[in-house]
Amino acid sequence: MLEIKSITAEDTYNIRHKILRPHQSIEDCKYDQDNMTGAFHLGAFFEGTLISIASFYPQDQEALKETPAYQLRGMATLPEYRTQKAGSTLISYAERTLTDMGAGLVWCNARHHVKGYYEKLGWKSIGETFDIPGIGLHLIMYKKLA
Repeated sequence: MLEIKSITAEDTYNIRHKILRPHQSIEDCKYDQDNMTGAFHLGAFFEGTLISIASFYPQDQEALKETPAYQLRGMATLPEYRTQKAGSTLISYAERTLTDMGAGLVWCNARHHVKGYYEKLGWKSIGETFDIPGIGLHLIMYKKLA
């Protein structure tokens, strides 16, 4: 059974490094926004093991008008647990939390190859793809919150 819990930024670093930035240093997995006011981090645990992570930061998206908005960063699930639906469970939990907080929008710079994953969760894309050097092609994905 999955359990979604608040975690610290430091709790995210190992999975960020292993999944999102394996060719960079662990220091590159520490984001400037990790400890900003309003930021929070969530983890999905399976039988007590942290298997999926996501971080959320109060950040408006200039291409979209809904405010307040939160940016999702560092979403990752360990490959051996991807059949557990940890990522989608974590995102659903986050969307409810953000709605309760009064957020009007959640968005991210999604890697191009996971566009279909976010679309299955009800997210939409806007704009053209863009390159983040050393990481790859991305596009802005978002979901308006009720």
